[in-house]
Amino acid sequence: MMDSSVAVSCSSCSVRRLCLPAGLCQPDIDRLEQITRRKKIIKAGESLYRSGDPFANLYAIRSGSFKTVVIAADGDTQVTHFALPGELLGLDAYSSRVHPSYAEALEDSSVCLLPFTQLEILAQQVTALQQQIYSIFSEELRQENDILMLLGKRSADTRLAALLINISSRYARRGYSHSAFVLSMPRTDIANYLGLTAETVSRLFSRFQRDNLIKVSGRSIEIIDLVGLSELAGTHCGYDDD
Repeated sequence: MMDSSVAVSCSSCSVRRLCLPAGLCQPDIDRLEQITRRKKIIKAGESLYRSGDPFANLYAIRSGSFKTVVIAADGDTQVTHFALPGELLGLDAYSSRVHPSYAEALEDSSVCLLPFTQLEILAQQVTALQQQIYSIFSEELRQENDILMLLGKRSADTRLAALLINISSRYARRGYSHSAFVLSMPRTDIANYLGLTAETVSRLFSRFQRDNLIKVSGRSIEIIDLVGLSELAGTHCGYDDD
């Protein structure tokens, strides 16, 4: 894992609107940059942090993507989240002060380090930042509930469709295309996350393509029928066309 000592700027970051509170004034952004200026470069397959590591930082993803994985007592692993640019990693360690999972880069990625003790102190002084932190924690809880809903009572095809719609909507919020994107995670990770076999996931991708819902080329996905895929996922489609 390479550690870059080059300072980074929140003001010029391409995903700043997803990390920074709306309307944060320049002096407060400058104060935030004083504690978030360090960046790490993580190569594909390397760990950002490991299960059992002490909690010291949150990590804001500038580029690339990650998976978080929990290791059960019997040694089995469970993929719990796929994280994209603009999202934070490490929140699940807040209560215990120890990371219960590990985060692995799915591709060459970069993150900003947010030392949590310093971030808390600054948040007490900057109301908008404190509200943003609360909002991020709330979003984390909502995502956990969504996962439970996804895995608890849905069929295999509904699970995969819901995941594709979820990733599509998250890319749309980042200003990228919601209809054409690359899945950085392998089919085995998707299967693990959804509680399916890799063979089932591959078969479903083929079926979705045959039904003209999506077009698949390796890990590249093009959503052809967003409404149909949303209906299969049991979600509402509300995107504009590209």
